[in-house]
Amino acid sequence: MNSQFKKGVLELCVLVLLEKQDLYGYELIKRITEKIEISEGSIYPILRRILKQGLCTSYLQESTEGPSRKYYQLTAEGKAHLHELKAEYRAFTYGVNALMEEEKEVE
Repeated sequence: MNSQFKKGVLELCVLVLLEKQDLYGYELIKRITEKIEISEGSIYPILRRILKQGLCTSYLQESTEGPSRKYYQLTAEGKAHLHELKAEYRAFTYGVNALMEEEKEVE
């Protein structure tokens, strides 16, 4: 899949997953790569940016399988931003789908 397509929706994917439950970075990568092929390094810059913007918070939680893990949790501001992004995404994909499904004009 074209990397430009993916770049535009990765933040949306991260926010959608965090709305469902708190996750740590590797879990996010794993969940997204089940559906979309991405590079592992593409998620951490998104996490840093949304943390800085106040769309999520983070906390450490001890793990039985190694060092503590940094979990990310969506804030109220993050949930509001997600709902805006979902609406924009739906409108955008509706328009693209409509264009792709238009019948070829006969000259």
